[in-house]
Amino acid sequence: MRLVLLVALTMTAFAANSLLNRAALASGGIDAVSFGTLRLLSGAVMLGALVLIRQGALRLGGRGRLAGVAGLFLYIYGFSAAYAGMPAGLGALLLFGMVQVTMFGGSVLGGERVPARRWLGAALAFGGLVWLLWPGGGAAPSLPHAAAMLLAGFGWGIYSLAGRLAAAPQASAAANMVLAAALGLLVQLGMVTGGVVAGGWSASAVALAVLSGAVTSGLGYALWYALLPRIPGSVAAVAQLTVPVIAMAGGMVFLGEALTARFTLAALLVLGGVAVSVIPWPPRRAA
Repeated sequence: MRLVLLVALTMTAFAANSLLNRAALASGGIDAVSFGTLRLLSGAVMLGALVLIRQGALRLGGRGRLAGVAGLFLYIYGFSAAYAGMPAGLGALLLFGMVQVTMFGGSVLGGERVPARRWLGAALAFGGLVWLLWPGGGAAPSLPHAAAMLLAGFGWGIYSLAGRLAAAPQASAAANMVLAAALGLLVQLGMVTGGVVAGGWSASAVALAVLSGAVTSGLGYALWYALLPRIPGSVAAVAQLTVPVIAMAGGMVFLGEALTARFTLAALLVLGGVAVSVIPWPPRRAA
């Protein structure tokens, strides 16, 4: 029971990132780039401190580091840019669907043998994304914000694929966060100097960004990496199916977001497709 509760807590933390980001940007108290930078910096401090306390040192190099840092950078800033004009639940669904499509494509390109049911699941998930983004009916999301979230999903997919190469996942996650935060800080300073990003952040928006980075990202990732060795891979994949649902429920309760028929159908297709891909089918019994 304790393990189930910890998994549920981790999925809630992942979904909370969508709620915190959307709430901060909707308030107008901070811009998307600054939110992403503060999230990276606070996450880097938290994960870096955890690794230093446990291991005494933080190694920034390692296999797959370039892909990991690039993927995390794309995810953080694409995620923030998308939530400047997108509901929390819708964004989480787009992100989740694109992550699965990216990881599926990466597996195929890497020469992995893909069974028929995973092709079927990928087709269903992709169909759900197409339906969600198809123009018309007044329910389709803004294409620029949708494109930003798809870019974020692509980045997180790359980050996840690169994570498979890590011998020490938690230390690797900390190194990726520290390096991405350093790059993000350079981008932030350049945009402030160029007048692209203005100051004047509200205290509440800054608090939401730090909470997202240090707690629901930093501690959330650390807890997830600690749980992964204790649960089967298929269970881990299925558990993540709950993230868009939790984000959608949270958006309705805390942000006053509406549930549409279009979103519901797209969610069923995307989550159903991923479930078909990751849930093991029982073997056929011999006649």
